[in-house]
Amino acid sequence: MTRGGQAKDHSDGPERKCIVSGEVQPKDGLIRFVLGPDGRMVPDLAGKLPGRGLYVAANRAAIEKAVAKGLFSRAMKQPVKAPDGLADLIEQMLVKRVVDLISLARKSGEAVSGYEKVKSWLQSEEARVLIQAEDGSGRGKSKLSTPYGGNYIGWLTADELGMAFGRQTVIHAALGSGGLVPRIVEEAQRLKGVRVVSDADRGGRGHRKG
Repeated sequence: MTRGGQAKDHSDGPERKCIVSGEVQPKDGLIRFVLGPDGRMVPDLAGKLPGRGLYVAANRAAIEKAVAKGLFSRAMKQPVKAPDGLADLIEQMLVKRVVDLISLARKSGEAVSGYEKVKSWLQSEEARVLIQAEDGSGRGKSKLSTPYGGNYIGWLTADELGMAFGRQTVIHAALGSGGLVPRIVEEAQRLKGVRVVSDADRGGRGHRKG
């Protein structure tokens, strides 16, 4: 039940409690950690490693607070260590997951790159997700719009998108409605939380960290 007395909606799937905020939220918006044999907390992005899992919101500030305040040790009820630069490590891991998934989508015909191909997919309503490099020209990116009812991913770099498509750089890409697409959107949202500093954290518009 919620505080308002209404039944809680579990339609978003399994939920877990964030050890930083204490809030229970959908598991796909959290990062799972397990204790490794060397006494260090290990990020388990796939959620498949054995052992008791601890969960932290996919948010750079939350991850950094968990380390700074010793919340992993508190939750495990024993001294544990966190890798140096844990938030940066998770960001790198998430980038690889997103890039690898987009690459798989490309190989199965679920993804295209290049302004004209993306424009064609958008016009034919074949695209469900518009992806644009964060460091691409704002003027060029403004010429394409997120598909109605679809998603937008705009926090990968041109180099990272290039890796997904086997090119040096890519500015514009689109995803269709294949089976990989929901996973890409989900992983990209987790990456956004770790890579982009939120409005609340900066007191204004969101910015990429750094």
